[in-house]
Amino acid sequence: MNVPKHVAIILDGNGRWAKAKGLPRTAGHTAGAKNVEVVAREAYDMGIQYLTLYAFSTENWNRSPEEVAALMKLLDQYLANCLKTAKKNNMRIRVIGDITRLDSSMQAKIIELERESAAYTGLNLTIAINYGSRDEMIRSVRSLCQDVTEGKVAVDEISEEKFASYLDTADLPDPDLLIRTSGEQRLSNYLLWQLAYAEFYFTPVAWPDFHGKELQRAVEAYADRDRRYGKIKEN
Repeated sequence: MNVPKHVAIILDGNGRWAKAKGLPRTAGHTAGAKNVEVVAREAYDMGIQYLTLYAFSTENWNRSPEEVAALMKLLDQYLANCLKTAKKNNMRIRVIGDITRLDSSMQAKIIELERESAAYTGLNLTIAINYGSRDEMIRSVRSLCQDVTEGKVAVDEISEEKFASYLDTADLPDPDLLIRTSGEQRLSNYLLWQLAYAEFYFTPVAWPDFHGKELQRAVEAYADRDRRYGKIKEN
């Protein structure tokens, strides 16, 4: 079976999952956080090399202060435990997004986690925190313009490859497959540049219930598609 090298997932439906069970939204987020390790392990066992997860968007700050605080606390706890998880599963961890808005403790955990897991050779797990694709591209353009102003880059050197080297994902291959859970069918400002040629897979299953069998279904659907990148299919 043709297994995608890089899978990106929008983790959606935690709140609806909790509401359906008569639980507070925070219980859904907790269940969703626990599911990350499960899916990461399943992905690696399938032969997927890169997994990128949308954990907290730039738009998520617009949620209620109580929910944002709960999400930040959960992310902080996850990052604190992630060192052990990364070592146990031989995972390299990266974080994309503008981490400067996070508190200093979380920023320190992210830096330590990326440094300590850099030599691990298993799954490459990337977590998007305070990430928005438009924000990413604006930050990238500013950095590129600064380098042009300082004479580090000539205008005629600017290409798709040069621009991509300024993105948060500069050292990652573009995703082959995007999965969004819980039934929504939109990108929500996620990896807009990087998903230009990706296959999309939408499932009604909420993220806390998205386990190995659901991931297998998504990969099988990907394998059944004709990936031509807009070219004429050869006979």
